[in-house]
Amino acid sequence: MNTELKVSNHLHGFARRLVSEGLIDEPAALDAVDSAAKQGSTILAWMIQENAIDSDLLAAAASVEYGVPLMDVKAMDLRLAPISLVDERLITKHKALPLYLRGNSLFIGLPDPTDHEVIDEISFSSGFHVEPILVAAARLEDAINRALESAEPEFDEFEDEGLEDIGFQLEADQAEEDTSDPAVDETPVVRFINKVLLDAIRKGASDIHFEPYEKNYRIRYRLDGVLKSVASPPVQMARRLSSRLKVMAGLDIAEKRVPQDGRIKLNVSRTKSIDFRVSTCPILFGEKVVLRILDSAATRLGIEGLGFEERQQELYYESVKKPYGMILVTGPTGSGKTVTLYTALNILNEEGRNISTVEDPVEIRVQGINQVQQNAKQGMTFARALRSFLRQDPDVIMVGEIRDLETAEIAVKAAQTGHLVLSTLHTNDAPQSITRLMNMGVPSYNITSAVNLVMAQRLVRVLHKCKVEDDLPPEALLKAGFAKSELKDLKIFKPNGCADCNEGYRGRTGIFEVMPISDNIARIILEEGGAMRIATQAREENVNDLRRSALNKVAEGVTDLIEINRVTKD
Repeated sequence: MNTELKVSNHLHGFARRLVSEGLIDEPAALDAVDSAAKQGSTILAWMIQENAIDSDLLAAAASVEYGVPLMDVKAMDLRLAPISLVDERLITKHKALPLYLRGNSLFIGLPDPTDHEVIDEISFSSGFHVEPILVAAARLEDAINRALESAEPEFDEFEDEGLEDIGFQLEADQAEEDTSDPAVDETPVVRFINKVLLDAIRKGASDIHFEPYEKNYRIRYRLDGVLKSVASPPVQMARRLSSRLKVMAGLDIAEKRVPQDGRIKLNVSRTKSIDFRVSTCPILFGEKVVLRILDSAATRLGIEGLGFEERQQELYYESVKKPYGMILVTGPTGSGKTVTLYTALNILNEEGRNISTVEDPVEIRVQGINQVQQNAKQGMTFARALRSFLRQDPDVIMVGEIRDLETAEIAVKAAQTGHLVLSTLHTNDAPQSITRLMNMGVPSYNITSAVNLVMAQRLVRVLHKCKVEDDLPPEALLKAGFAKSELKDLKIFKPNGCADCNEGYRGRTGIFEVMPISDNIARIILEEGGAMRIATQAREENVNDLRRSALNKVAEGVTDLIEINRVTKD
């Protein structure tokens, strides 16, 4: 059935399409054509300038009218954008975002692909043939800022200096024990700590450990999930180091007998700052201080940067885009659940949505999202925060973890009444998440009506490009879980190690089990079948469990058998 509106013959081209699709009425379209002509611009450019129509609707109509593909940059990893190929001045002037390079063709995200002067200017400046890609104007500016931020050089002033180059001059009376005023801003200590923080960020560490012992002091980074020693300053500096960190975190430097928690914000460039969550703990020979690096850029990987298989990514994206229901992510602490959930929140984070989260703690602060810190001592529990959210006209709710029946019941109710709810559970796999909810006391009929998707995930280290082929006998590969039919063309790798990597690995990626609640799985849940029955049905529906997904990563050369054996059960 054709639902287009009838339009008079006075209108042509894009203006006619806007009226036929009901985006504006005919008098407004005629005014727009006249105003654009007087201004010497295209009607699309004028509509963007006047913000006369919702940006997404306008872009969708323009894509159809001009035959230019439309792209949602919120789902893109902008760190991969070839931003350096175009002069930054042109990028900001024309709101033009380089998206990707194919041969000699540079694909540029533009709000108005009909502006050939802009296309020609970028083509002349860059030396590439430019292909326009339509991006909604409202999304483009934020994407450009994020892309420029990720491309900005950081830490240049520290590149030529290692941690061991920053020395401490100890006075004779300090050689046995540090008795100086810990609040004094001592340049070597300040400089050393700043260097450690920046070095950890540059190397991609997730945590920094400052550890005093009887005869030595150790600093370690957690790199790709594994702790590694990086520096050993003089043990006599233990008190100064912990005191400086406590000053930076706003903690009580005089209190050394009980644990304290705080936060540090470090400006690393003109446009970027990184937060650190700080935890102190009194130990036998002083205070141990652990910093968790809370880099919000990690949550802007884009959905394609998480490590999903193609079908898994489609299922997750489809569930995120649904207006209501529940998405559950399960896995142990440190398995990447927060990044996965915040990737979804960043996709959904638009002016037209009200997003609220309750977390313990709030690790990553995001503009445009209402974030609440769980504080049971003060009465701010997950359940209480959820009740408050439901009175605040929410669209999307994220609960850090479903720990009890009360929280589960409120979350389920929210998902059933028109809200999208995202949360986590601590179970081994996706089917066990369903039985965990049942064991909490959530009725099976409520689970099937609320839950759209359940995911389990783990993180594995990624083999560096220096990897070498691993020659394992067929018996070992079969025992690992590969099918006999896979062995003929199977090529697997192992770490080698070089000066550029961390013992043969660089970075981490996710391994996922993505299980939608199909009709057959819902039937098993209603029958209160166990996790084994749900898992069997999921396999019949081609849902890869964690082990199968891990084996696929090995077959693709992404990681090795040692890594997947560490995080998955055979």
